[in-house]
Amino acid sequence: MYSESDLESAVAAGVLSPQEVDALRTHVSAQRATSMVDEEDFRLLSGFNDIFVAIAGVLLLVGGGWLGGEIHPAIGAAAIAGLSWGLAEYFTRQKRMALPSIVFLLAFVGGVFSALVAAILGDGGLEAGDSASAAIVAGCAAMAGGAAWLHWRRFQVPITIAAGAVALVGVSLSLLLAAVGDENIERVVYAALFALGLGVFAFAMRWDMSDPMRKTRRSDVAFWLHLVAAPMIAHSIFAMLGMLEGEPSVSKALVVVALYVAMGLIALAVDRRALLVSALGYVIYAIIALFREFGAISLNVALAAFVIGSALLMLSAFWHSVRQAVLAMLPKAVGAKLPPSLVVPVRVQPAS
Repeated sequence: MYSESDLESAVAAGVLSPQEVDALRTHVSAQRATSMVDEEDFRLLSGFNDIFVAIAGVLLLVGGGWLGGEIHPAIGAAAIAGLSWGLAEYFTRQKRMALPSIVFLLAFVGGVFSALVAAILGDGGLEAGDSASAAIVAGCAAMAGGAAWLHWRRFQVPITIAAGAVALVGVSLSLLLAAVGDENIERVVYAALFALGLGVFAFAMRWDMSDPMRKTRRSDVAFWLHLVAAPMIAHSIFAMLGMLEGEPSVSKALVVVALYVAMGLIALAVDRRALLVSALGYVIYAIIALFREFGAISLNVALAAFVIGSALLMLSAFWHSVRQAVLAMLPKAVGAKLPPSLVVPVRVQPAS
């Protein structure tokens, strides 16, 4: 199976013309009876060798980090970062292996951050509510974001931008914790997390709208950014509603279901399913509470799973048709910037 990056490199090398690549995409879409744009494709595995290399790489990183950590925690973390970069030089830059590239990127950024924290704070560690510690974490997260940017410049792994966004979110939250006292800290943090989630979502949409046909690496970058933004938005909303505090009331449960429907409409409009997945746990919890209130105490979990599972499978089956209806309700200027929803007719071959 060939990825979009493989097709792009084939065009760049002159092996295929842009017209031939477009014809190939159209042919694959016709075989699937749907537009490739709507499938939200992203490359994670090209074969079992990806899993094999990822497992071997993790073992090497764990061993290297452990050995270095015997000297000092900062050296162990730095060893993980250094080994990750070295492994990426071959498995990412030359072999273009997707899963190992993701593993080595996350290990590199995490190693840089951990090494900086361990080197600055030493054996003292972090103290909850300590403004100085929060400020140090913010600085370390900022430098980890810079390391992610260097990694992106070198290797162009799509998830790198999302890793940098997570680092910037960490910087913002750490600075907020350093500036705000313990009073009402939870409410302030959740409000900030919601605002930051919207910011990451807007950034993801910028990448998405620069490639509405989803033919380039930009679409993969947007995918990972949406995967970061969605839980930030969903968790902060439902936390501020009090869904994390005891049993939800019927009114709260109904609000959660209504919000999930609204998130579903947004997911349909932008053609990204991450919002639906991120909020899934909350809506299941809310539906369980509703069934319990209406007397289905012993079967409330089974009924909730059956209802939400059926609804999501129906949505998946009719995603393209429902999405067309949602896009039709949007202003034309907005709809033109979103991925098109096209159902490609399939020719039925007569039986021979």
